[in-house]
Amino acid sequence: MPLLVPHPQRLLDPPIRFPELQEANSILITINKKITPDVGFFIVLLLINLNYFIDKIICCRAQMSKFNSFPPPKPKILVAPLDWGLGHATRCIPIIRNLKSLGYEVIIAGEGAQRRLLEQEFPLDRFVELRGYRVRYGKNRWLTIMKISLQIPKILIQINRENRWLKQFVRQEAPAAVIADNRYGLHNPQLRSILITHQLSIRTPLGKLVSLLLRHLNYRFIRPFDACWVPDYPQVFHSLAGTLSHPAKLPETTLRYIGPLSRFEAPHRVAHDIDLLVLLSGAEPQRTVLEKILLGQLASHPGRVFFLRGLPGEGALPEAPPGVTLCNHLDSAGLQELICRSRLVISRSGYSTVMDLVRLGCKSILIPTPGQSEQEYLSSYLFGKKIAYQAKQESFSLSRALAGAEAFPYAMAPWDHQVLLTAAMEELDLELRQGAAGTGRK
Repeated sequence: MPLLVPHPQRLLDPPIRFPELQEANSILITINKKITPDVGFFIVLLLINLNYFIDKIICCRAQMSKFNSFPPPKPKILVAPLDWGLGHATRCIPIIRNLKSLGYEVIIAGEGAQRRLLEQEFPLDRFVELRGYRVRYGKNRWLTIMKISLQIPKILIQINRENRWLKQFVRQEAPAAVIADNRYGLHNPQLRSILITHQLSIRTPLGKLVSLLLRHLNYRFIRPFDACWVPDYPQVFHSLAGTLSHPAKLPETTLRYIGPLSRFEAPHRVAHDIDLLVLLSGAEPQRTVLEKILLGQLASHPGRVFFLRGLPGEGALPEAPPGVTLCNHLDSAGLQELICRSRLVISRSGYSTVMDLVRLGCKSILIPTPGQSEQEYLSSYLFGKKIAYQAKQESFSLSRALAGAEAFPYAMAPWDHQVLLTAAMEELDLELRQGAAGTGRK
């Protein structure tokens, strides 16, 4: 019987093969037949020690791998709201919350007041700088219409720029998807591209023919996206945006109604100890124009007033009339508390503001921005549905508006508690996971 016998890899579960050791043992078995027993015994001792130390090394590496194992990186999703007022940023808040709850790493793109607002809501998340459209209004209705028209080339240039910016971002970050709120350049064939807009049909004071032409151009901009999410109800009779979100002809892109979006949680009953709450927002100089009108007339108002200027990141405050509390900005929780405590709210008729007020079941007076046809249509449409009272900025009288609101038969609109949004998010999550599994992407 040969003195040298190959030793199996001991203490390993499951066994680990070492072809080199097996080959060495085979060679030693052959050599063993030709050497003296003393030399063979010495070689056996060496092999035993060698196997022992190999076992120890493998066991230690197995233990270390347990401690050094890290979870796979979260898939990234880019969220980018338009910088046209604060509303596009605020309605992205529930989108971001849902993405984070599904385990995604959310990267937020923007600049200016919109970025500051979202940084306050999500201080631990990552932000990247992305230039906005930087639209400015005129000082009256027709100047605003003319000024917006003259800025169309600038908007188109920025749409092209943000598309090039996204290509570079995709190369660097490899996101799984992009969700763009009214930013028509943020689509890319390498990732899931979703556009959020309630304006399928764009209103204009320049006649029906121009409106149809703008809708045709709008659908061309929507076409490259994989899906278009509309923050409104699918049923026309429940719609908060009317024909803006339910035009006679729909785009060819996959359309999904995700229900109204609001950053606010379910309302709770509190004492109405604030008589009037003013919520300002929107592009300059019209935000400042309305602020001056309201502050001038609030000086003679006897009730308790809270005036929120809609300027996140600002420090200085103008002089307030007696009985009026001024504030530049509040986070979502603070603003919800304030709205719930208010008997009446005065605000612009921006769609995101409307959704927030409907969410909390609050009575309101809506003042559309002069020359912004979408807001003018919304205030008139919601007035007709008895959801909100409307007043014109050009001839605004606080006492007359308050008297009209007092006699107005408000009818509270329904709220779906974001069931439609949850379903859309779960569908997106499934698509991204199936896509990652199909491509081998983690």
